[in-house]
Amino acid sequence: MIAPRARLAGAPITWGVCEVPGWGCQLGADRVLREIAALGLEAIELGPPGFLPGDPAEVARTLRRHDLRLAAGFLPVVLHRTESRAASLHDVATVAETLSAAGADMLVLAAELGNGGNGYEHSAELAEAEWPLLLAGLDEARLVAARHGVSVTLHPHYGTAVVRGDHVERVVAGSDIGLCLDTGHLLVGGTDPVGVARAASHRITHVHFKDVDAALAARVRTGELGYREAVTRGLYRPLGDGDVDVAAVVRLLEAAGYRGWYVLEQDVVLEREPPAGDGPATAAARSVHFLTRIMRA
Repeated sequence: MIAPRARLAGAPITWGVCEVPGWGCQLGADRVLREIAALGLEAIELGPPGFLPGDPAEVARTLRRHDLRLAAGFLPVVLHRTESRAASLHDVATVAETLSAAGADMLVLAAELGNGGNGYEHSAELAEAEWPLLLAGLDEARLVAARHGVSVTLHPHYGTAVVRGDHVERVVAGSDIGLCLDTGHLLVGGTDPVGVARAASHRITHVHFKDVDAALAARVRTGELGYREAVTRGLYRPLGDGDVDVAAVVRLLEAAGYRGWYVLEQDVVLEREPPAGDGPATAAARSVHFLTRIMRA
């Protein structure tokens, strides 16, 4: 049995805090941290630039005030284009240094398409010649972060170069990077996350837990709905309310020896700031209750 909540973390995007310009109302860190701590979670991810202080020591002090740790940080990078690689690797080094100084040891990368403000609205296939560049870039990013004592994991993410199960298979076969299992983005991209958890359990080093409205996800894949619009309509659901078999994923990962973080990440778009204790905190509490019950089993 997993100790309930011992490895549960929260993500700022669950409170609508996102790196995409114009995403929605951005709540302040003090409120988000306070509500995450009130749920009994152990840690939080770094969030976009500006959410937490820029100085790593101040990040650590801010989290300590709320009895939280730093679990990881998320960074979109463009690694499949030679002209973008140096800048992306510089960003990897910068964020890895911040994470290490603030007490975290995991950097979560997304293979950004580099299409100028897409905001994850649409996914696209890399050209065949771009895949070797991406795979080599991922391994190079892993080495850069390792110099700061930080591991790197790749996040399959709708609107990036790695979305579906066949993309994940290419990454596993052609790179040594770890995988972040995001149950939501995989399902939105058309892949059963249970199958990925079963096939690639030995490579999974970080987990983002979302539940998904599969009908809305299908409309995103066909282009009927934009990604942000689908999120506003409730694409991501509290755990147990959607179509992801969360319990099966937990069983598979624990049986395979996974001992990393389970990050509760239910993306939302906030049109306005909700009353204190309402809004995202209410939905997150349902997810915490559901996952804790599974862990006790």
